[in-house]
Amino acid sequence: MSADDILLDAEDRMEKAITHLKSSLAGIRTGRANPGLVDSLRVEVYGSPTPIKQLASVGAPEPTQIVIRPYDPSTIKDIEKAIIASDLGFNPQSDGRLIRINIPPLSGEVRKKMVGRIKELGEEAKVSIRNIRRDGNKAAEQAEKDKEISEDIRDDTKEEIQNLTKKYEDQVTDSTKKREAEVMEG
Repeated sequence: MSADDILLDAEDRMEKAITHLKSSLAGIRTGRANPGLVDSLRVEVYGSPTPIKQLASVGAPEPTQIVIRPYDPSTIKDIEKAIIASDLGFNPQSDGRLIRINIPPLSGEVRKKMVGRIKELGEEAKVSIRNIRRDGNKAAEQAEKDKEISEDIRDDTKEEIQNLTKKYEDQVTDSTKKREAEVMEG
């Protein structure tokens, strides 16, 4: 494997770790309504679990309310059932055409739990990035053993992998700090 391939693979995998972190953070409640809160919901319709985005438009017209407009009105009961069955703790209100979810304000204790969860997600992302660094370093060592790259290129590659690791760990820190601030300000 060439040094470029090793670096491209490591960067691609680190980028995926950041994308995963950001989607996980979007699902964490702040005191404001955010369509991302229900994005992960799957609704049992037509015999299979379907992402809510494929069944309805989701918006947040007010800071304390999410509105879900099903594309097919016959799915409204299924969507309601999925919201109630989820662990989100929301109480959906339906008028037969759309579903409104009022977002209750967060208590201080709940906010602290949310911040704890954000820290966990950040740590998981950092561990993932460090594992990718380890894999990249091993690949560089192996490529040098297999005489595919020189010692100097191996060392340069490992240094580049360390730089990528730092860059992506900084992104994790920035994303988690921003989300913590949003949760605490609510």
